[in-house]
Amino acid sequence: MNKSVEDGKQIADVLVIGGGPAGAWAAWSAAAQGASVILADKGYLGTSGATAPGGTNLLYLPPDRELREQAVQQRMKGGGFLSEPDWIHRVLDLVYQRLELVESWGYPFPRDEHGTPMRDHLQGPEYMRLMRRAVSRAGVRILDQSPALQLLVDEHGVGGARGISRLDGRTWEVRANAVVIATGGCAFLSKGLGCNVLTGDGLLMAAELGAELSGMEFSRQYAPSAAFATNTRGRLLNWATFSAEDGTILHTPGTRRPHDFLPKMLSKGPVYAVLDQADTEEKRNMLRSSHAIFFLPLLRAGIDPFTQRFPLTLRFEGTVRGTGGIRIVGDDCSTTVNGLYAAGDAATRERVTGGQSGGGAFNASWAICSGSWAGEGAARHALTQGKSAAARHLKPAGRSGIEPDSDPIRPEADTSNLVEAVQREVFPLEINYFRSVPVLRESLQRLHRLWRQTYAQAPQSIQAKVRAREASAMIATARWMYTAALTRTETRGMHTLAEYPFADPHQQRRLIVSGLDEIQTRFDQVPGSYAQPAADSGLFGAAREVQIR
Repeated sequence: MNKSVEDGKQIADVLVIGGGPAGAWAAWSAAAQGASVILADKGYLGTSGATAPGGTNLLYLPPDRELREQAVQQRMKGGGFLSEPDWIHRVLDLVYQRLELVESWGYPFPRDEHGTPMRDHLQGPEYMRLMRRAVSRAGVRILDQSPALQLLVDEHGVGGARGISRLDGRTWEVRANAVVIATGGCAFLSKGLGCNVLTGDGLLMAAELGAELSGMEFSRQYAPSAAFATNTRGRLLNWATFSAEDGTILHTPGTRRPHDFLPKMLSKGPVYAVLDQADTEEKRNMLRSSHAIFFLPLLRAGIDPFTQRFPLTLRFEGTVRGTGGIRIVGDDCSTTVNGLYAAGDAATRERVTGGQSGGGAFNASWAICSGSWAGEGAARHALTQGKSAAARHLKPAGRSGIEPDSDPIRPEADTSNLVEAVQREVFPLEINYFRSVPVLRESLQRLHRLWRQTYAQAPQSIQAKVRAREASAMIATARWMYTAALTRTETRGMHTLAEYPFADPHQQRRLIVSGLDEIQTRFDQVPGSYAQPAADSGLFGAAREVQIR
């Protein structure tokens, strides 16, 4: 249970910020170590975030050495040889154990004809409902609708956070000797399903304490959806025929589509799809039952997707399905700031996924494992501190969007314009997908100018304060992305540069990014990695493109 409330300040051993799978696992794991835990979520733990409204597959492999080594080899190659075999094996080991625990909590995994549970998939609503119950039963205090705005810090490191409760309009403060950032990645309010709370807030708060980030160049991830919908579950498009606005068929049904098919076609004009390759009622029923959420917006629009065309778009997923995030430096997902831990999409996944991530499998498994490691690590750290966080002389670290401008006459920042401006830099395929040096440089200069605007007079209303911090976080994230992209002068994983179409063996290193007003970069070695093949082997060529799911 939580220790106390003193002078309106809540006291705990561990504060977890974020209520997706990683945050839930972090809170439960910290409580299991005997720590008092508070979890603060921008939305409602159990329904907010990208996992809750859908489903996800998992990297669930039995403890078979050959099968697991094949998975490791495949990931090393797909991620541009930036991941670490030991970390991949750690994920394989722990996720196997954690899913057995999830089943013991009551998750209804289906069983095969032999009665063996098939634990390779989780339905988001049921999974997150169960996780909320597990977290609550562990004694964690849950603060719903309570976005964190800034971290607290002193000379010893992080010491908690401040935020706002949307339920009563009051400011909250939690003091804790360890903090886990599990706020998810940054999807830039691109209207992807479940991503409206994923604006990079945790990255900004960590960077304000001096935390480093890594893998930010691997952020060129888009996902298809119907143009009028938010659902980015695009796997069903494998059953589609694609056509231009005039009906011209753009792809021969039954043949493999290039990974860059949709970006190239959409850059030329509207693209439509019809799921006519599901040509029997049996196939159609199978698709409806396995991906029911995909069909809801189509049915609401009065479209039968098996016989009628519907327009497509690509929604930018940023670091949610990218790879980059807060750099972790220990096996317990500790960061470069004392007492600060990172988990899930807020943390870099490079140690496991390398330079190419995507949806499900490794990502969902990483959320479970990194949340568990971060929660346990945070609890161990907090429980060994000599004094309570209540006795520390903590100061808030937030600046942009919070700290008032020195000129009292200067008006408040126009947050809506800032959001739209950063979206104009990261959404267009011609800037962010088909990357080139001069285009990225021009975009980065515009982003730098936007960043200076985040120091305008801080807004006063609750929602405006939250939105101002979101705008600041999105602009900061975009600047880190493009700075890293221009620094990595090669094509590797999901990062490409038109002027550098091949992988450079000398850049088989991680790229560390830090700073806010002034951004610094440096390369770091990848411990325990395999040497990549020569550039002429065909594994890393100009034709290799990021996969669009």
